[in-house]
Amino acid sequence: MIKSDRWIRDKASMGMITPFSEGQVREGVISYGVSSYGYDMRIADEFKIFTNINTTIVDPKNFDPKSFVDFKGDICITPPNSFALGRSVEYFAIPRDILVICLGKSTYARCGIVVNVTPLEPEWEGHVTIEISNTTPLPAKIYAGEGIAQLLFLGGSEICEISYKDKAGKYQAQRGITLPRM
Repeated sequence: MIKSDRWIRDKASMGMITPFSEGQVREGVISYGVSSYGYDMRIADEFKIFTNINTTIVDPKNFDPKSFVDFKGDICITPPNSFALGRSVEYFAIPRDILVICLGKSTYARCGIVVNVTPLEPEWEGHVTIEISNTTPLPAKIYAGEGIAQLLFLGGSEICEISYKDKAGKYQAQRGITLPRM
């Protein structure tokens, strides 16, 4: 069952989302905050922009951090047919009976920008590392401090048997942009 805005507000007051935006902020920005059945998270002002200057192979088992250029600022320009990593402004602490699915904002999707985030598992916590793919042949702007993706909170009918925290997941309590780990 998808959780309502009232449920999200109640859980946020208990530390599930920090900082938390009570309503939906829309004026002059790509919206963020509570929506009808979800929460629109923001992207922070720090990015890792993919570059192929070292002509390396992208290998998730042996990732070369030199494949990224670090950038901090209000607007990130993502190169054509490339991607950048960012992180959420918000820090999340997911309850044991909840699974969170993340979908990109339609404003970005309509510009050929795809946002990819894996599910936030029960009892996972941390900043969300966000992959932003520019599928267009042109540079694309990403606006820091504004909405980047919508989170949908799915409630289980039972508490999960083994949570992300129980299995000591490698991305537990991550802060900042976190690169692939083995």
